[in-house]
Amino acid sequence: MHLRLRGLLLLAACFMLVTAHAQDRLKEMQQKFVNEKFGMFIHFNMPTFADEDWPDPDLPAETFYPAKLNCDQWADAALSAGMKFGCLTTKHHSGYCIWDTQTTDYNVMKSPLKRDVVKEYAEAFRKKGLDVMLYYSILDTHHRLRPGHIHRQHIDLIKSQLRELLTNYGPVSALIIDGWDAPWSRISYEEIPFDDIYHFIKQLQPNCLVMDLNSAKYPQDALFYTDIKSFEQNAGQHISKDSNRMPALSCLPLNSAWFWKSDFPTTDVKSPEWIVNDNMIPFSKAYCTFILNVAPNREGLIDDNAVKALKEIGRLWKGNEGGEMTLGDYERPITAENIAKHRPTESSWSNDGSIMDYGTDDNFGSAWYSNKRVKEPWFEVQLERTRPFNMITLVDQNESFSSYRLFYEKDGVWHEIPVQPKNGKVKVHRFDEVWGNRVKVKFIPTAESMTLHELGVYYERRD
Repeated sequence: MHLRLRGLLLLAACFMLVTAHAQDRLKEMQQKFVNEKFGMFIHFNMPTFADEDWPDPDLPAETFYPAKLNCDQWADAALSAGMKFGCLTTKHHSGYCIWDTQTTDYNVMKSPLKRDVVKEYAEAFRKKGLDVMLYYSILDTHHRLRPGHIHRQHIDLIKSQLRELLTNYGPVSALIIDGWDAPWSRISYEEIPFDDIYHFIKQLQPNCLVMDLNSAKYPQDALFYTDIKSFEQNAGQHISKDSNRMPALSCLPLNSAWFWKSDFPTTDVKSPEWIVNDNMIPFSKAYCTFILNVAPNREGLIDDNAVKALKEIGRLWKGNEGGEMTLGDYERPITAENIAKHRPTESSWSNDGSIMDYGTDDNFGSAWYSNKRVKEPWFEVQLERTRPFNMITLVDQNESFSSYRLFYEKDGVWHEIPVQPKNGKVKVHRFDEVWGNRVKVKFIPTAESMTLHELGVYYERRD
């Protein structure tokens, strides 16, 4: 064998081994998270001092002053409830940083406290044997990091802050990200490039799960832009306890809101019995870890009524934890940019009002409906230019087809992509890189009314 060819084959084999190892490691991390089952969300930041979850983003830095801050009390309360980890809001939507950061003066070191809250939290929880997770908001209204105003320096700011958080505070088992590709934040995965940030995080801490709170938009049947499928109950996002097979989390506040409010000490918290019997136990059987938010007060302490409720939750939960739930097979996360999003489309005859444009509109609630008289429907998307891609996704919430063929056009010639059709609502096809300027799908419907909710085309990293 020619030495150069042998070298290329050896290099390709090495890449495959590295990729397989990374996938195995991710699966192990997802399995560990599912088996932890219960953790503490800690919403504690500038909103704590404003009685608003979204306060004025220009409140003075010195507004934040928890004079009796005691993260050991938080950790003890978590242990009493049977929790296995904590997750602290390092920066919420108004942009205030509660760690010693060099990226902005809008931080806790400019407050009367002058203490690194992230550091104290991480040390307190590790000391008690609890895993450390961090929450980080992409939306940042103080630094004007919001839709229509995003510049290169904003991306640099995010990377610099993440570098600090993932370098200076020891192992972080997961990063929960918020305010990204959400209907209310409207910051897309292109404006702040998800794939870039995702791999940046993995480079800093390979064993850190990346969880983006995006289940309001993306289907439950695949991991779109997240390592863990995330559901915020307060926002009406509810996991299917009967059919879920993805590694998942469900989060909910113990009180009426995420951040502390002045009426919390005298207002009833959610029932410990309801939390355990209606949330923790069924979630633990559905590959879903429950994250209960406990909001420290303005002194930096958890209120007495919350501490009492956590102890009762721990008493009820003990003995009901159940065994480990072994994850089955599912596709690894999709993190690359969807290059078919909002691109021009063509198709065979559609139903009026449900034309081909809905197949690439980045809305999984809308769909292209093939007219029932068409026996062999087809759908086509034109890419911006001839470019490489190696993955196609077909989302069909109605499961109206299971037989289809994929094609791409290059230099005016159509070529078939050799894939095996799949069942289910989300069909993910990964294949060797091809170059093309158009993608076409030919269908054989299995239902009278055939739908395609979204076609995605991606060029993902595989090194």
